[in-house]
Amino acid sequence: MKLIIHGGFFSESATNHETKVAKQKSLERIVKDSYEFLKTHSAVETVVFAVSLLEDDKLFNAGIGSQIQGDGKIRMSAALMDGETQKMSGVINIEEVQNPIQVAQVLLNYEDRILGGSGATKFARRNGFEKFSTETPQRRAEYESKIKASGTGTVGCVALDKNEKLAVATSTGGKGFEIPGRISDSATVAGNYANEFCGVSLTGVGEDIVSNATAAKIVTRVTDGFLLKDAFTKTFNELGLYDGFAGAIAIDAKGNMFHKDSHPSMVFASFDGEKLEIFQ
Repeated sequence: MKLIIHGGFFSESATNHETKVAKQKSLERIVKDSYEFLKTHSAVETVVFAVSLLEDDKLFNAGIGSQIQGDGKIRMSAALMDGETQKMSGVINIEEVQNPIQVAQVLLNYEDRILGGSGATKFARRNGFEKFSTETPQRRAEYESKIKASGTGTVGCVALDKNEKLAVATSTGGKGFEIPGRISDSATVAGNYANEFCGVSLTGVGEDIVSNATAAKIVTRVTDGFLLKDAFTKTFNELGLYDGFAGAIAIDAKGNMFHKDSHPSMVFASFDGEKLEIFQ
């Protein structure tokens, strides 16, 4: 069993020592709690569990603490993919729910599995997700002061369960001050992709990630026989042709974990029951 999570880029929020330590402690707690959950649950259930914890932590730009868009509203996106069935579900620009990834989980059982805008929000209400404001005073102060963050905040998780099944989940609160209606990479195969061979979750600038089809490329290359590290190297080299801003985490079917960022520094943590690795 293996688990790796990410919480966006450190530069997304104040780059001080106190914030860095807080994120390290939070990621350690979440990755360990999620690994305990993984012991008795599937990879699909675990990635939803882990990303829900990340969405509930205001240190990260997803769920609580999401960025505010140009019109003063918060719209979030999230996606889930089961590596075994290759079913992907997601919500795009959903409003006023605490955990977008849990709405994506419900959608996994539907024929229409990716919903956007008001349709996603109405679906959430019909399925028992109560109205919930994810705005924090910090995000409102940033918005009112026109202090634009770098827009590189997303959270994600890849898990390999005891039955050697892979799953991935990704959630984002947007880049902040974007044009309403803008689509992030998180609920696309560029930012969130898995099959029986590999699972990948991305963070960074969504437009760069989509232009490079990053997650799908990495997974496809592993499927075609690339070593995980080599798949990352080739894909990130292609991203570098236009100075693309991205970070990625992955696990392959053999249990190899890997992470890479094109610009410093993606915050991440991985755990396999014994070895814990946290960004420094």
